[in-house]
Amino acid sequence: MGWARGFLSKLAGKSGQKSTDQEREQTTLILKNIREFQRLIGYRIRNRELFLQALIHRSFLQRTHQPGRSNERLEFLGDSILNLIVGEYLYNRHPEADEGELTKLRSRLVNRKALAAYARDIDLSNFVIMSPSAAQSLGKGSDTIVADTFEALIAAMYLDGGYKVTKRFVERQLLEAMEKGSVITQDENYKSMLLEYAQSRGLGVPRYTIVKEEGPDHDRTFTVEVMLNNQFRGSGTGKNKKEAEQAAASKALRALL
Repeated sequence: MGWARGFLSKLAGKSGQKSTDQEREQTTLILKNIREFQRLIGYRIRNRELFLQALIHRSFLQRTHQPGRSNERLEFLGDSILNLIVGEYLYNRHPEADEGELTKLRSRLVNRKALAAYARDIDLSNFVIMSPSAAQSLGKGSDTIVADTFEALIAAMYLDGGYKVTKRFVERQLLEAMEKGSVITQDENYKSMLLEYAQSRGLGVPRYTIVKEEGPDHDRTFTVEVMLNNQFRGSGTGKNKKEAEQAAASKALRALL
């Protein structure tokens, strides 16, 4: 793993200062878990320095005054690539949709909340190299850093492996997120729809119950089950109770309709 040590020491050496304990811990995590990172993104990395740079937030390098070394340039490129892939996906998936509808759908699939959902699905926050203050904002639930890092990851994959593999990765993340209900492309409020359906058929009022909470306080995942007429109708997960309930209602509607 000399490639990573050399790359990071070169970055840190420009500052003339020692890195903090948290920075060293984050760097060590990358060094030890590069294979795990490859498994999570489902891609075998060729240019490891490129992907490492995609994981470096500008806060890690603030003392070096070398902004070009962070992931910001890759983030810029990744934003364009992501818009192209999602645009192509929606164009082919919705042949009857007009330009305005396609634009609305795309905005829901590439906004900050959606990008953060994709990032959470591959545990990207565990690999971002950042300053202690940036880590605190991440711990408080800020989506900005992981969303930007996801875009940088898209660019790194594109430069390393080309458009086809990047397209497969992005589409897989889209489909998984939509299946979970963590990203919703339509305006429907699934809880309201389920309530209306249930009452019109005399099934009573849907009852939602949190059956599982996982993860640290700053990154919880909730699992909710929905019951109708004392019968289990579906379950869903989300980063908060509301998101999980919407996912559960969506699953229930699919089963009932």
